[in-house]
Amino acid sequence: MELTGLIIALLGAALAIIICGIGSSIGVGTVGRAANGVLSEDPEKFGIMLLLVALPGTQGIYGFLTGFLVIIKLGILGGKIAHISVSQGYQILLSCLPITISGIFSAIHQGKVCAAGISVAAKHPEASMRAMIYGALVETYAVLGLVASIFLLMGIKVS
Repeated sequence: MELTGLIIALLGAALAIIICGIGSSIGVGTVGRAANGVLSEDPEKFGIMLLLVALPGTQGIYGFLTGFLVIIKLGILGGKIAHISVSQGYQILLSCLPITISGIFSAIHQGKVCAAGISVAAKHPEASMRAMIYGALVETYAVLGLVASIFLLMGIKVS
């Protein structure tokens, strides 16, 4: 078994999980700070704020899903680890890049958009879903990165 290819492939999985997790942490932290400011004045708005705070956390889930798909492709969970060449390892690593890159940037910017949405929801609770739509638009690019990574991973043959 070529361990170098396996290590390169696992690096792709690790980067997807770690980098998307970092982006989600920053995004959720940004919105959470804004929401806590509102809640200090009006704790009854918790339900309205919760969805906006949670939204940037999805990129971390997408990165985790991509990493999990790599682990399954490599056969690590099944007990029969695939033979991965260095070339295949790089293919898997590169397949993880769409979600890795789109995940970190979309999570951070989604956090900023949702933090602005917190201000809207604080002053006009009836408009909070409209503010969430803006945050969801940023999410589109993370979803596209996830789909691209999944399609690229599906195209790699391992044995």
